[in-house]
Amino acid sequence: MATSKTQPTDDDHRSTTAQSKDSEAEVVLRTEGLTKRYGDTLAVDDTSVAVENGELLCFLGPSGCGKSTLLRSIAGLETPTAGEIYINGKNVTEDPPYDRDCAMVFQEWALFPQKTVLENITFGLKVNDFDKSERVEKAEELLEMIELFDHRDKYPAELSGGQQQRVALARSLIVNPGILLLDEPLSSLDKRLREQMQIELKRIQEEFDQTMIHVTHDQEEAFTIADRIAVVNDGSIVQIGTPDTVYKDPNTRFVEEFLGETNVLSGSVTDPEANRVQIESLAESVALPGDPDLETKETVSVSLRPDRLRLQLEGGPNLGGNETVGTVTDVIYQGGKIRYYVRIDEETEVFLSRPEKHALDVEAGQQVTLRWDPEEALYFGPTGNRIKDEQ
Repeated sequence: MATSKTQPTDDDHRSTTAQSKDSEAEVVLRTEGLTKRYGDTLAVDDTSVAVENGELLCFLGPSGCGKSTLLRSIAGLETPTAGEIYINGKNVTEDPPYDRDCAMVFQEWALFPQKTVLENITFGLKVNDFDKSERVEKAEELLEMIELFDHRDKYPAELSGGQQQRVALARSLIVNPGILLLDEPLSSLDKRLREQMQIELKRIQEEFDQTMIHVTHDQEEAFTIADRIAVVNDGSIVQIGTPDTVYKDPNTRFVEEFLGETNVLSGSVTDPEANRVQIESLAESVALPGDPDLETKETVSVSLRPDRLRLQLEGGPNLGGNETVGTVTDVIYQGGKIRYYVRIDEETEVFLSRPEKHALDVEAGQQVTLRWDPEEALYFGPTGNRIKDEQ
């Protein structure tokens, strides 16, 4: 058969380049400059991310930050204003959802109430013309794996919330999607069941070696299940890395405060050449890490997580590090631990917790000393970016 010789288009070149990049790193999904606007509202802002085969990536951020819009754009349920989406090296930006090798689990599981568990799970195979015996065989294998085989003839209303969630997962997994997209699927469960399902979800993901992208606003959920966390704010991924990395080494003050409770103290630069800053309530100035190139009187924020603070009774031994004196305002029992609130000046109150067995005999109104190691404090500049030693 004769073929006509044509010059490759820009799209052909981008697709070939993408396949080359993705095959080298086993990347199954990649977005480049993805942007989504609703009129004047910028929901997703020039976002690029790559997801590797078999990993579970969490989009984590506050409500309204754009994480669900980003997920829906990847699924093909939203049309990007700009940017490109590649799945397995193929540009799928203009492809409909059913041509993207993705399945999606929504916040509302949308099980068919009139169908049994078995019928719900086999629905996708029935639509794709699998014969009945093959549908049932595949579904029963899945039911064994998710420990619901004995419930296969029940209806959704007869199941617990966690069981319904597992049915929704199985219905998506049975079609063998390249990527499973989950939009806050555990948010409607109570706390205890949600924690159980987090562990179950991670077990299923590892057992199937399934690539997953999971959207959540729950920090503990992301830390429990994710291989990597992409922190989203104002439509952009502001940091991406392992749970340990994003928690211990945040790029910005937003990431530091969003990922866990912390105390933030204010200070101002007193000696820019020596990189020294005066923190409110400290008698002596402290040295900043790195070479931040700040000017005199510019504002610096200091973050001290409650587990990095040490509380001492007045007159206790000097254990080194930075210190300040304050007055206890509240002592709260939290079942297994005690939380102390300490006011260190008229405008600043900090808190820390100790295990109950290490509780101090202090009460409101008592003066105490707070200490911390200088290297455990994190510093952020006027724009919120981290100040640190880059070596």
